[in-house]
Amino acid sequence: MKRPLIVQKFGGTSVGSVERIENVAEHVIRAKYSGKQVVVVVSAMSGETNRLMALAKQVDKVPNARELDVLLSAGEQVSMALLAMTLDRMGHKAVSLTGAQAGIKTNRIHNDATISDIDTQAIEHYLQQDQIVIVAGFQGINDLGDITTLGRGGSDTTAVTLAGALKAEECQIFTDVDGVYSCDPRVVSNAKRIAQIDYPTMEEMARKGAKVLHLPCVQYARNNRVPVRVVSSFTEGSGTLVCGESVCTGLTGIAIQKDLVAIGVAAAQVESVDKQCKMLGIESYWLTQANQNELLIKAEHSDKLKLVIEDKITQEQQVGLLTLVGTKAREQVSHYQQLLKFSDISVLHFFEDEHSISLVLTPSTIDRAANLLHDGHIINDGALSREEKQVYLG
Repeated sequence: MKRPLIVQKFGGTSVGSVERIENVAEHVIRAKYSGKQVVVVVSAMSGETNRLMALAKQVDKVPNARELDVLLSAGEQVSMALLAMTLDRMGHKAVSLTGAQAGIKTNRIHNDATISDIDTQAIEHYLQQDQIVIVAGFQGINDLGDITTLGRGGSDTTAVTLAGALKAEECQIFTDVDGVYSCDPRVVSNAKRIAQIDYPTMEEMARKGAKVLHLPCVQYARNNRVPVRVVSSFTEGSGTLVCGESVCTGLTGIAIQKDLVAIGVAAAQVESVDKQCKMLGIESYWLTQANQNELLIKAEHSDKLKLVIEDKITQEQQVGLLTLVGTKAREQVSHYQQLLKFSDISVLHFFEDEHSISLVLTPSTIDRAANLLHDGHIINDGALSREEKQVYLG
């Protein structure tokens, strides 16, 4: 009888040193001893992707996209090889595979590719030999044979897509916190762990900046009904299970995004700039207030966009985004604004989605605003657990 299969993904902090890689190996071995087949997805060691990106920008402020993918993909290959060596030394057969070797096929968009298909033949071959398979996250190969990368957090997407393709019983995302919280526990000290969260709410939190899971990963999990469990690499516990479509009532959480730029654009140029964003694959929001049009994008994309719209920009400002997620979020926007106003925090703009309200603030006020709104408006319900959290910073 074929043994059940799980996919385990370990982030950069979890593989941040040789000692931590040994800890990862112990997690993997325990899963194998429990009777599971195990496929492991690893990120680059903590800080490695940033180091490689900094090297690229020393060469060119806007690096060639294809060559940047070749460079950045090296980080995950270091992690996978070290983990395979560690497992081998500990007496367990393991094999490491790059995205291409693992059959992960993507579209042609460099630096932010989308997985189009996975040929699981190679992985299944090694599993049949009772080997632990370790796959480099964040990367794949396009139809031209070029290496592609999936954007920040792309290892989560690799793991969940593999779990779907291999019909895994669960995809476990090991990270430096012990689950999904009502807000980033590094920012809000009394944030609460959520024992179970539905796909739509998790998708909205990921879209608006919650970094615990990569947005495409949540979208794939939702579309393919892959249960995802977020757990800590460093402490025991059941973590947070992401599954189901039934949206919890009330407010579930607050997502924070600090690295944004608001770019002023003349009204006559809005359509043209919007087209450029779509052509470049840049996610954006339009803010319209008192005949003023501002484009909200991630700061990391601003240099690329300004190369083609420099003459259309009227002003530019660093901003942050604070999003309250839940079915009742939109009902209380006046309360949010009033509470922040009493604390001398100005809301520059706000915009609504179906189950959320997003406030545009200056970056220096984001942390204080998150604490004020979390304390004043996050509602206790059965989905939120007050269990003590452990936070590890890489």
